[in-house]
Amino acid sequence: MLKFSSVRCNSFINNADVVKYVAKAKDALAVLNDETGAGNDFLGWKRIASSTPESLIADFEAIRDKWIAKGVDLVVVIGIGGSYLGAKCAVEAFKHNFIHSGKAPEIVFAGHNLSEDYLAELEDYMNLKNVATICISKSGTTTEPAVAFRLVKAYIEAKYADAKERIVAITDAKKGALKTLATEQGYASFVIADNVGGRFSVLSPVGLLPICVAGYDIRALLKGAADMEEVCLSSSEENPSLQYAAIRNLLYSENKKSTEVLVTYNPKLTFFAEWWKQLFGESEGKDCKGIYPASVAFTTDLHSMGQFIQDGSRIMFETVISVENAARKVVIGKDEANLDGLNFLAGKRLEHCNKMAELGTKLAHIDGGVPQIEISIEKIDEYNIGQLFYFFEAACGISGYMLGVNPFNQPGVEAYKKNMFALLEKPGYEAQAAALKARL
Repeated sequence: MLKFSSVRCNSFINNADVVKYVAKAKDALAVLNDETGAGNDFLGWKRIASSTPESLIADFEAIRDKWIAKGVDLVVVIGIGGSYLGAKCAVEAFKHNFIHSGKAPEIVFAGHNLSEDYLAELEDYMNLKNVATICISKSGTTTEPAVAFRLVKAYIEAKYADAKERIVAITDAKKGALKTLATEQGYASFVIADNVGGRFSVLSPVGLLPICVAGYDIRALLKGAADMEEVCLSSSEENPSLQYAAIRNLLYSENKKSTEVLVTYNPKLTFFAEWWKQLFGESEGKDCKGIYPASVAFTTDLHSMGQFIQDGSRIMFETVISVENAARKVVIGKDEANLDGLNFLAGKRLEHCNKMAELGTKLAHIDGGVPQIEISIEKIDEYNIGQLFYFFEAACGISGYMLGVNPFNQPGVEAYKKNMFALLEKPGYEAQAAALKARL
């Protein structure tokens, strides 16, 4: 089971403040549990892991098996923000770093940028593969995924007689451009529930279908999350989500630590940090409040960001995700010449070196004035990543209410869209276009 520790914050905080902020966290958790707070119409994620029906999982598996039978070896998952980051971070965590297994289709992602080069190179790759697509969009009109879907849909329709069997939509239950198209064309479709926001949607069809199609065990993913439900919604002071929310808000409010750096020591978790950054950045960054979420992948980034973390502005604390057991075993050998001077490591596992680097870094950064929260999981697999997903989602809801914001909306996201539409001369934006062009 996931473990939480704030022992390496003890020299930076006092017990009276801990008691105070745990009490505040309990009050915020009560608001979350009672569903009386701001954004309470977006709490469908709370019990989604334990309530997902077996029939839905079977539907996902049927699509995967159908595509495998057709020889599909590339699935383009189209979405942006929460519509792709959850699936992306899970696939990156579970897959081999270098070799595609071939047992299930390869998953690639599109619709999360407007890069012409990216989409042109996607076309190049599709030309080498047998292709299907999953388009994830509540409205079907968000610019980035809509543009990518136009391109991928046109490619599939031009190449395959069974095009409609190669396209799946995950969208609104009743309305929107993508829902209308799916109904008209007869695409298989799944629902993005109205009460589940994008950044909390990884345990819904939004994340589950792509992860399943990639060949991973979504039952174990859901089991890990479901096992955390009762733990993370409990008012017990042993609740790790409650503890995490309390300590991070204490460090922010009392110690003026305005930046949280999520630290990983396994490259498989690099995109997990990207998912985490959206979760907390979009949930808490409003009303001129919020802890800025950043991330580093050690030991790699010790050679780039390590200097700043050690000696730079004392505005940060670290949250370290520690993986207790590696999945593979690599032992360092002996070299007779010993030109690199590393024979003292001969016979040791590489993961032992990684752990000593982790421990040494923790001690150095504490000495440099950086408090550290620690979260540990047994290993990187579906069950443990499911636990991490739910732990952070619950903590985010608690922490947002402690901060005094609505953790489930994102009003600031629309500002860039309005400017972009005006500059692209979208009908209805003429006045704003004129004003922006005058500024430019």
